[in-house]
Amino acid sequence: MKVIVTLVEKITSEAHINIPNGLSKAAIKQHITDRYNSGEMQVDLNIYQVDFESISAEIVKQTGEYL
Repeated sequence: MKVIVTLVEKITSEAHINIPNGLSKAAIKQHITDRYNSGEMQVDLNIYQVDFESISAEIVKQTGEYL
């Protein structure tokens, strides 16, 4: 019997990074967004928390199999 299991989790990651001093709030947001989009921040991200959302299973009927 084949079963497809789908697990949904919410993962919260945290990164401790250094940014230049003197940036405005908008510039800080842009700096962080640019680092994230470029992939630079990936090495700094650590999983902080994982919250279980849901789990489901679907039984897949295969040829010649009775359920």
